[in-house]
Parts: sequence; C-alpha cells; structure tokens
Amino acid sequence: MQRRFKQVDVFTARAFRGNPVAVVLDCANLSPADMQRIARWANLSETTFVLPPEQGGDYRVRIFTPLSELPFAGHPAIGTVHAVLEAGMLAADRPQLVQECSAGLLPVRVEQAGPERHFFVRAPAASFRPIEDNELDELAAALDADAGPTVRPLVVSVGPTWAVLDLGNAEAVAAVQPNMSALAGVSRAMRITGVVVFGRDPGGDAPLRARAFAPAEGVPEDPVCGSGNVCVAAFLRETGLLAGVGNFYSVSQGREVGRDGRVHMRVDVASGAIELGGAAVTCIDGTLFG
Repeated sequence: MQRRFKQVDVFTARAFRGNPVAVVLDCANLSPADMQRIARWANLSETTFVLPPEQGGDYRVRIFTPLSELPFAGHPAIGTVHAVLEAGMLAADRPQLVQECSAGLLPVRVEQAGPERHFFVRAPAASFRPIEDNELDELAAALDADAGPTVRPLVVSVGPTWAVLDLGNAEAVAAVQPNMSALAGVSRAMRITGVVVFGRDPGGDAPLRARAFAPAEGVPEDPVCGSGNVCVAAFLRETGLLAGVGNFYSVSQGREVGRDGRVHMRVDVASGAIELGGAAVTCIDGTLFG
C-alpha cells in the first residue's frame, strides 16, 4: 500500500525548531496493530493516522506514541489539522472545523493565513487529583529538584495525565536533570503519562517556560508538549495562579533539547475551557510504502 505521509513541525513557523509529528493520511484500512508498528518505526513522540469520521467530525485521528495509543495529544492535534488542510482533504480557507479523536469532538479555529497561520484546538476538560506525600518525594528525587516551592503539585488529566509542578522560575526549570529510569518507574507507579514542570520568565520572550518528561512512554523529554501545557493551564486556573500570567499567554519550551517552540494558551476563566494554539510547518512530504 501507498499512503500520503507528512512530518510536520509544530509550535513553530520555522522548520526544525518545534516538535515533529508524523502524519499518515488515507488510513481507512489500516489496523491498530499496524498503526502501532508504524509509530514505533517513526520513533517520534507521536504519530497520527487520519481516518473517515464516525461521530460527525470533519475527519478522525488516532494518536500513537512508540509504545501506546493516546486519546488526545496537543501537538499531534495541531500537526494533523495542518496536514489535512495542506493535503486538500478540506477547504484550505475554512476558519473552523472539528477534529474527531478518542477523547471526543474537538473544535479547531484557524487564525490568520500563510506563515502567520495558527491553529487553536479546544482541549478535553481537565480532571485533577492530589499528589500523595510519598509520590511527591519520589518525584523530587527522580527530578533532582524541589518539587513544591510554591503551590503543591497536582496530577492533571486531559486524556494524557501529567503531574504538574510549579518550580517558580525559568532558571529552576532549565536546571532540572531527571534520572529517566527512576522517573519512568515513578510515572508507572502513579499511572501518569509523565511530568511537566514550569516556571515564570519575566525577562524572557514568553511569560512561562516549561519542560515535559515522559520516559515511561518512550519519550525522555518531549521537545514542546501540547497536552502538558494544557495541564499547566488547567493547574493555573484550579490553583488561582492564572491571574499572574493572564488568560491568554505564551510558553517557551524546547531550548534544553535544541528547539525553540512557542505554545499559546487561552483559558475561559468562567467555564474552564482551554484552547491550545500554535503554528505548524511541513518538513517532509511524501509517500509511505507498506
């Protein structure tokens, strides 16, 4: 079989600075086992597969890490809509569409055009649980960081489930050097996708700086993590810290691994609805054989 294939760099308008996602189009007759095999071969944090819709969306997407399927993920959602529009599967000038995934029907807004085009995806609703004292101690040891200098961390789920830690400032975020083996063990024990840390960067080009680690999913450090940043936004709203950054803010992520991504977040304070936004650019466009 031959299928259209794109590798899209997300959260950047300049190639090779964001987070790549592999997008496989024309997947109506592809089995989940084959999808997992391709995702393992692609060896990116996520690979997506585009299928006909089943619940009223404009198209359906399934999302796989190298090890498992996810119900939702942020940069794959944005990279996939970019690929679908670029491939001509939907009209390129549509300002709104609906992406169907295992987490449900997700509205997508398209803002501006050309190199300035940004996509905003409404994330699934967040749920929360506290982190127990022993879990917090294990996280701090695995991260080699003070896990609770400000507000106590929470586990936040939007499909992927992240432990969210506010480290206070960007310098503390940059200094984190996890023991990936220990962090993978803690993540499995806590039944979480991974850990996202963030801090404020008042002198930087974005008010927040973040990093995300998911070694239990085969992704030691996710260069620019959409679902992790959605969980940070939900954490800020839940803990009353959102006023300090505003309900429309940007996040810098990826410099520690040689990238320079920008994530844009919108939070409806009243309803709790969260939109994840960013640019995207295609780096590879071709055909997948097999």
